[in-house]
Amino acid sequence: MERPLSVIPGGVRTARPALASGGGCAYFPQVMTVEAHTAVRPWRAIDRRKSRKIRVGSVEVGGDAPITVQSMTNTVTADAAATIEQVRQLEEAGADIVRVSCPDEDSTAAFREIARAAKVPLVADIHFHYRRGIEAAQAGAACLRINPGNIGSPARVREVVQAARDHGCSMRIGVNAGSLERDLLEKYGEPCPDAMVESALNHARILQDHDFHEFKISVKASDPFMTVAAYQQLAEAIDCPLHLGVTEAGATRTGTVKSSIGIGSLLWAGIGDTIRVSLAADPVEEVKVGFDILKSLGLRHRGVNIIACPSCARQGFNVIQTVETLEQRLAHIATPMSLSIIGCVVNGPGEALMTDLGFTGGGKGSGMVYVAGRPDHKMDNDRMVEHIVELVEARAAEIEAARDAIPTAAE
Repeated sequence: MERPLSVIPGGVRTARPALASGGGCAYFPQVMTVEAHTAVRPWRAIDRRKSRKIRVGSVEVGGDAPITVQSMTNTVTADAAATIEQVRQLEEAGADIVRVSCPDEDSTAAFREIARAAKVPLVADIHFHYRRGIEAAQAGAACLRINPGNIGSPARVREVVQAARDHGCSMRIGVNAGSLERDLLEKYGEPCPDAMVESALNHARILQDHDFHEFKISVKASDPFMTVAAYQQLAEAIDCPLHLGVTEAGATRTGTVKSSIGIGSLLWAGIGDTIRVSLAADPVEEVKVGFDILKSLGLRHRGVNIIACPSCARQGFNVIQTVETLEQRLAHIATPMSLSIIGCVVNGPGEALMTDLGFTGGGKGSGMVYVAGRPDHKMDNDRMVEHIVELVEARAAEIEAARDAIPTAAE
């Protein structure tokens, strides 16, 4: 019986079930696009909300563009060297867009140097002073995170909009439950989804009145329930791209859980065009969690997706220690790939069937290595980690070489 083939660039590794002559299910190799994947497994379908597309520098957001992952620096922006180093770390982790706070003139003065050094588009985070927005646009910001209703007179709004237009900046309207306008709090009595959406639409109307439509919106709260309800309501009210996030979600563990629930449920419903996981942690962790959320939903694929059992008395090797080691050793791999690490033969072969590479524990100090769903060869436990790293690196090189060859073949 044929087993599924491994993933190739532009496709998702799947198996197509078909009725066999004996009435069972036979698997035929097939490489499919993400769009075609739902025809085989409709229960995995995610129908994305149709939003208009904007640009954040070189990165498209909204429409049919991939859902992007953002993070934010936490260095003192005026310290250009430290901020550039953190941007570099976020780039290496896979961030598509990075936000940099610009609270004062020293920050926007440093922003020019930071923007020149960055390989990804930068968003300048502006709150109340309209001059900072103009300075950031002139300094190379790809996007301004600014609420036009907060920056003063109509004349000041016009100046910021003109600066954004002149320098090719998009904007993000960022509504936060913790900083809603006083009149909305008086109207609704407390922060709530209705108040957040009304605030967002009020700000959007100002930009639309200036014939500026290159904007996206976020409506964030630290409460996932409020966050989800606000985004659901906003998604029905306007067609601009939506930037998802659960704000001030907490430390790494609790913040990851909150963000996965809030962001994940919205993405599963097809809502959202770019995401930022807010953690009281190293910003690099935000990028990792963001990609893990997208990978879990099949919306983005980056790096090695390790499928591992929690381990039990049946394990033929130390699963937990092995997975921890492999996560560290394979962190440099950006090529999408799946790897199963299962402690015994109860579920191991079945999980390996659907992964590019796999290892299943056996007995007598060795286990079975699976390649493209097939049992391929045995390997001693004490050599297993090094061997798997070598296999993953070799497979990644093959995939990248095939991807590089595609344009040449087309020519």
